[in-house]
Amino acid sequence: MSTIPLKRSLVDIALEQIRQRIDTGIWPLGQRLPPEPELAEVLGMSRNTVREAVRVLTFSGVLEVRQGDGTYVRACADPLGTMLALARSPVEHTLEARAMIEVEAARLAALRRTDDDLLALREALAASSVRHGKDDLQDYIDHDLVFHQRVVDSAHNPVLSELYRYFSRAVRAGLEHTIGDPQREQPDFDLHRQMLDAIERGDADAAAAANRALLI
Repeated sequence: MSTIPLKRSLVDIALEQIRQRIDTGIWPLGQRLPPEPELAEVLGMSRNTVREAVRVLTFSGVLEVRQGDGTYVRACADPLGTMLALARSPVEHTLEARAMIEVEAARLAALRRTDDDLLALREALAASSVRHGKDDLQDYIDHDLVFHQRVVDSAHNPVLSELYRYFSRAVRAGLEHTIGDPQREQPDFDLHRQMLDAIERGDADAAAAANRALLI
């Protein structure tokens, strides 16, 4: 019995054509893409289709739109698939990966933080504390993620910071599952304060231990 192939959208076809040109080096890293009318002609697509494809690739980080200048190739690999895979990861795997990133980041933050970092951390923790235990779970998670991102940023390792920004989607999904589960024992919120205190006094081991305890 034959099967009817799924019909791909025009946007999917445009995405594939743009990716192929990037992968084969026709449009290398840093290359400025043709203007939209020319790009539509090259791809044999309407301008609306091309505009949507560019929007998708810009969101995923492959392209960069510079206002008044044009659209440039920002990355040769599309991280969108990785981001989606992270979002579907089991909670246990997410917690393991969080520990690998956040615990070491907290340790480095205690050694490298600046006065500006401490101010940003205090502000983020205060905002998160106000929302802890309230009914709006999403609002609390939003502010909790800001605090943890600032801890990672305080390590002053751009690779860690960028990696955590991509990973935060999976972290959010894990938080929604763990915090929203009434049967699961919740870590003491005061561990956040203990971690910040340790970062402030430069105690790397204590900062790492407090962050690790949050992920148990």
